[in-house]
Amino acid sequence: MHSVNKLWFAAALITAIVTIGYYEAAKAEYGDVVINEFSDAAGMRPVVFPHWFHRIRFRCKVCHGDLGFKFEAGGNEINMLKIIDGEYCGACHNGDVAWSIENCDLCHSGVPETPTQVHHSTVQKLVAPTREDTAAEGGQ
Repeated sequence: MHSVNKLWFAAALITAIVTIGYYEAAKAEYGDVVINEFSDAAGMRPVVFPHWFHRIRFRCKVCHGDLGFKFEAGGNEINMLKIIDGEYCGACHNGDVAWSIENCDLCHSGVPETPTQVHHSTVQKLVAPTREDTAAEGGQ
């Protein structure tokens, strides 16, 4: 192969890998909160909220006191209308403090049908079942 062809091949390969990685579901890490109160019904992936990422930057009272988040996964009736109106996540994710809501996949990145929960990486499984697993359970 000529060096130009090798460069084009490498660029195409990198693009394919990045594209595939972009469309895969996010893997929740220990302490992340998966929020799926309304997502499945709306045809969206569940939200993966990186709790520790936010906790490093803010004290607990910012979200749990000032913004009204309950200390319980699924304890709040969070929906997109409330976020757009500046409640809950929308208090910061407004385009000024943090990114705004135009790119759905930044938050809605979980595995479909994962229940609302605090993720404990060794206790709860957040990977979509394989076809073999589904078939073994009597699914299609």
